[in-house]
Amino acid sequence: MNETRRLKVYFDGGCRPNPGRIEVAAVLRGVAHVRNDLGHGTNGDAEWLALIHALECAQASGTAAFDLIGDSRAVIGQANGHIKARSAADRAHLARFQSLSEGSAMMRVRWIKREQNLAGIALNARHPR
Repeated sequence: MNETRRLKVYFDGGCRPNPGRIEVAAVLRGVAHVRNDLGHGTNGDAEWLALIHALECAQASGTAAFDLIGDSRAVIGQANGHIKARSAADRAHLARFQSLSEGSAMMRVRWIKREQNLAGIALNARHPR
């Protein structure tokens, strides 16, 4: 598969305070898709919900081959099966992600440095200091 044809979807999530109101972003093709209607939870919940949001955005784009790119090593490791999901919440998020990703054989979940994560940059822009 030609690497230049893969859709890159950046994801990030957070809450203010922690725990608190969750907000997530997925950035694809230069457009930020932000949700802040996901209730309350921890930063871990927010990262999982951001990955799921990115997956849904990628699937809605109609692109078969895509990379979901984020900066949460824990969530990415669990999604890829390299780290065991230990908490009940993480196991529930993982099960939902796995269910939604069935049929997305050309999907990859990859890690990127926080300062390179376009979704994190989009979320930070919503909270000027």
